[in-house]
Amino acid sequence: MSERCIPVVQIDDTLISTDCLTEKFCCDLEACKGICCVEGDAGAPVDLDEIAEIEEALPAVWPMLSASAQAVIDRQGVAYTDEEGDLVTSIVNGKDCVFTCYDDRGHCYCALEKAFREGKTHFRKPLSCHLYPIRLKRVGDCVALNYHRWDVCRMAVEKGRQLDLPVYRFLKEPLVRRFGEAWYAELESAVEELRAQGYIK
Repeated sequence: MSERCIPVVQIDDTLISTDCLTEKFCCDLEACKGICCVEGDAGAPVDLDEIAEIEEALPAVWPMLSASAQAVIDRQGVAYTDEEGDLVTSIVNGKDCVFTCYDDRGHCYCALEKAFREGKTHFRKPLSCHLYPIRLKRVGDCVALNYHRWDVCRMAVEKGRQLDLPVYRFLKEPLVRRFGEAWYAELESAVEELRAQGYIK
């Protein structure tokens, strides 16, 4: 049966773009050096609850931050409202997220996640970072999950294709973090049904 196309899959109050199910993706830090923490004109989207958690984690990550990042946080806090009216993490010189750090190879890493992995805090990192390249958007009473294409992630797309790893599988952990185990199991079932019916490969 030839592949047919449907725009979205609905599970409860979520609308999942089929790109999230068919496109391939796997971060390749050796290739990109964590450039997603640097590129862009705004910080990572956050909500009020996350801001509170970041502020709670701040003492653990403070020694890892650059003097410039510390100065920005002292001046405006861990987040600000961008031109589109969204809350985002503060940035340094219109570029780096304030929580961006560098190792001795010049690779970027997230101070929040490093502290989390070292057991110093319970907050891993903003959900928007954890979920990338999926972006969440409120659509009426539903939450839409869309695949975001970004040129700096082209090596992640290439690696995902080599591994035949769909976006939704690469992002299992953050999807479960946001929507729960039962939701993810239902998503997997929906994918298998769509594949059996010839809607996706």
